[in-house]
Amino acid sequence: MSTSNARTLKYTEALDYLLEQLPMFQKVGASAYRKDLHNILKLCNMLGNPQNNLRFIHVAGTNGKGSVTHIIASVLQEQGYKTGVFVSPHYVDYRERIKVNGKLISKKFVTRFVAANIGKFKTVNASFFEITNAMAFAYFEQEKVDYVVLETGMGGRLDSTNIVTPIVSVITNISYDHQQFLGNTLPLIAGEKAGIIKKGVPVVIGETQKETKRVFLQKAKETKSKIFFADNSKFADKNFETDLQGAYQKKNVTTALCTIDVIKNEGVGISDKAIKKGLKNVRRNTSFIGRWMVMQKKPLVIFDSAHNEGGLKELRKGIAGLTFKKLHFVYGTVGDKDISKNLSLLPKNAVYYFCKADIPRALDAEQLKIQAAKYKLEGNTYPSVKRALKDAKKQAAKTDLIVVAGSVFVVAEVLERKS
Repeated sequence: MSTSNARTLKYTEALDYLLEQLPMFQKVGASAYRKDLHNILKLCNMLGNPQNNLRFIHVAGTNGKGSVTHIIASVLQEQGYKTGVFVSPHYVDYRERIKVNGKLISKKFVTRFVAANIGKFKTVNASFFEITNAMAFAYFEQEKVDYVVLETGMGGRLDSTNIVTPIVSVITNISYDHQQFLGNTLPLIAGEKAGIIKKGVPVVIGETQKETKRVFLQKAKETKSKIFFADNSKFADKNFETDLQGAYQKKNVTTALCTIDVIKNEGVGISDKAIKKGLKNVRRNTSFIGRWMVMQKKPLVIFDSAHNEGGLKELRKGIAGLTFKKLHFVYGTVGDKDISKNLSLLPKNAVYYFCKADIPRALDAEQLKIQAAKYKLEGNTYPSVKRALKDAKKQAAKTDLIVVAGSVFVVAEVLERKS
């Protein structure tokens, strides 16, 4: 990458440009969402189309796509392949979004990429996600990775990641989330996710759902793609040892294993040993965080990024499988979408610590408390997630359970990453 004409930037300045000067959907919501692929195509063309020199596994879905992405990556790494991972959002460090063999993208590359290409960003009026996506492609090309496991940001058809032709497409499941962009019914949402299915490229569907099965079958027929439903595959009834905690991870492991089987059939060499070791070492291999993280034992403290209907249903099942005396629930959410369904899914027999994450989209804690009361959810309000968690720990007995959930940004504020 040439930087001869670019002004010198510090990493903090590059990061400020990315995070503060550009709209980011996770922080500001709808105003940052781009509903077409023109910008990312223009930007990548200006960069020499690095994505054309890479091999991808493309992963979409409402819930579980981050877990499936990291499981697949871990197995590929155990086989000895240099593996790139692109995910969103990040928790503590922007660089979590772009990793090679579990190692975050270097600060130096981020800085040089922004410095060298600010003019291009402005020319195409690129969004935060488009720039980060293009950066990932450029980094993976430079690092000469063997495979990239590429997670969509939102949807699929018009997601900026959807300019690649992968060796396999994966759609984990369909649930209600981001209806203002993807549609108000499960078939409509499935139609958007199905947009990642490419001509002649096999597709794995994680969960068979009666409302969406026909959508995927029709799309696969149109593209002449082989289609596999993971929960009806030979892997559905098998138990595998993994370091990922939470009962819901069984679905994600099944989806990942079915995908790996398809990849093997596409000519990628992967041994049973690599699969076994990959499942056991997902967190170590890929630096995976955010899902069912056991942070403390007495009282038991669990962080989980469940924030939509599907995720909260799985979280509730996980809680039901634990033994504890009293449930303390630190909960915060966003204010730009209907949360009534989410609130209806939360456990009634809990003490709530309603809080507001430090982002513009966050719902005010007092407003959250008012809405939650309609569903017989009761508790106090707190000006920050840290204050809420601190009080929960103060109130909880050693035999109690504390859960922190409701938003990625709620979890992010009480996570600390060692640099």
